[in-house]
Amino acid sequence: MKNLFYKAGKTISVSLILIFIIFSTLIAQDPTVGLIYHDDAQSYQGYTLFGAKNSTTTYLIDNDGFLVHQWNSDYNPAATVYLLEDGNLLRSTKLADPDGGSGGFQVLDWDGNVIWGYTSGSQHHDIEPLPNGNVLLVTNDVKANADVIAAGRDPNMLDDDVRSLRIVEIEQDNDGGKIAWEWFAWDHIIQEYDDTKDNFGVVAEHPELVDINFTKDGGSDWLHVNSIDYNPSLDQIIVSCRSLNELWIIDHSTTTSEAALHEGGDSGKGGDLLYRWGNPITYQAGTVDDQKLFGQHDVRWVDLGVPGEGNIMVFNNGNERPEGDYSSIVEITPPLNNSGNYALISGMAFTPTTLFWEYTAAVPTDMYSGKFSGAHRLPNNNTLICNGVGGELIEVTNSGEIVWRYINPESSTGILTQGDSPTKNDVFRSHRYKTDYPGFAGKDLTPGERIELYPLAIDDLDIMVDDYKLLQNYPNPFNPSTTIEFSIYEREFVTITVFDMLGNKVNTIVNQIMEPGLQSVVWDSRDNMGISVGSGVYFYRIQVGKLDQTLKMILLR
Repeated sequence: MKNLFYKAGKTISVSLILIFIIFSTLIAQDPTVGLIYHDDAQSYQGYTLFGAKNSTTTYLIDNDGFLVHQWNSDYNPAATVYLLEDGNLLRSTKLADPDGGSGGFQVLDWDGNVIWGYTSGSQHHDIEPLPNGNVLLVTNDVKANADVIAAGRDPNMLDDDVRSLRIVEIEQDNDGGKIAWEWFAWDHIIQEYDDTKDNFGVVAEHPELVDINFTKDGGSDWLHVNSIDYNPSLDQIIVSCRSLNELWIIDHSTTTSEAALHEGGDSGKGGDLLYRWGNPITYQAGTVDDQKLFGQHDVRWVDLGVPGEGNIMVFNNGNERPEGDYSSIVEITPPLNNSGNYALISGMAFTPTTLFWEYTAAVPTDMYSGKFSGAHRLPNNNTLICNGVGGELIEVTNSGEIVWRYINPESSTGILTQGDSPTKNDVFRSHRYKTDYPGFAGKDLTPGERIELYPLAIDDLDIMVDDYKLLQNYPNPFNPSTTIEFSIYEREFVTITVFDMLGNKVNTIVNQIMEPGLQSVVWDSRDNMGISVGSGVYFYRIQVGKLDQTLKMILLR
């Protein structure tokens, strides 16, 4: 085997060797994008779906950060994506980005073909698939100033047309989609500003109605609803109202006409709010000290069959939190009774006053996303969190230990290279699906390459290694195992040897013929010549073809 630092019998210059040493150091440093950390023993096995906010591509990756599948679209997401049980992808579509609307949605098959979709200039943020195949949309309901004043709003609070909330349910038809059901927040408002105008009443006596004069900064973006979820066992809908710092639950069992009234449906309350939580000052049942939510996103029920089933979980972004800006995951148990209604003592705020579960970073300010983001409970009682600004996806145990961490490697300017500082790689939300999820039946889930790029064109250093490239070992530092990844140009004999700091051979992982292409070899620190090695710095030497390279890895117990 030729020495790596020789070409045509001549020694390469010292400067080239220095370049190579620097390059090797870059390879061995901690990853900045893609898979950062993976505790295989504690992480929930599945496939994670996400779409970068500024990308037309939706990605499905395995727990090791390898790309399993991707869908390409003509549109950026606006802003959520879901994998359906039939294997199709439900993807919101962003057609425009004024303050008003976005686009609608498309349903794509596994191969990326558009099956059907719906266009709505007023759709924004979130969509929600229903068991019957229909799709719920969050849309704007824009009200002119004259109508807003007639409804009883204080004219001093107006600076532009007011954006209220309209929820629409779309079913497929020959033209794409049609409205099957709708609900308007405007049908359920109250005001005590002007008794000569519509909707006059005592706010504190009607927690089922929304005070039209409770606003954030008096702006036109009155509610700013940013997420929607559906509970099939209750036939209820939950939404997150960011501007009011609260969540609402409404009855979906109503007809469209009943949804505009105060009676009807399974609840007998028509389209009025069945439950609200997060900021009881909005209905005069508390003070600023009782506020629990701060600019939240992704409110959802915990799925049936999952630990905490029936609870409500929300990513509490933490904007303007009195003790400082930091994000948390909040889980509550709503006061649901056997009739499907929510207990409330007259004149009091909806319970609970204490949280069922909460996650914050060890140093709270280490996790902060002022917008986007989400979280959902996994079947093993871990929670997958999307820390949206910065594209960080983490999985935490119920005790708060991080067991999986991934940084979205796609920015608004393209795919990032390992070693880059990630910017503009925001992710609105992510989902992990179990390995036997029905949508994967009959699908090819063979792992491919990683999404991120690697600055490893060793042949560009004129060292004649051609297509023999050592990519990285990951994670690094690691415990208890790490994966050494490399590519070879042709069928070759590969040797990988691990040494300790004193140069003693710890183990030979591979000493065999391997096929051309991308290869991955796992070194487990618990199985080395019959012993388990301790924490420290180790070196691995890979010898294949023209590649003979030694790099560092760190084991942390």
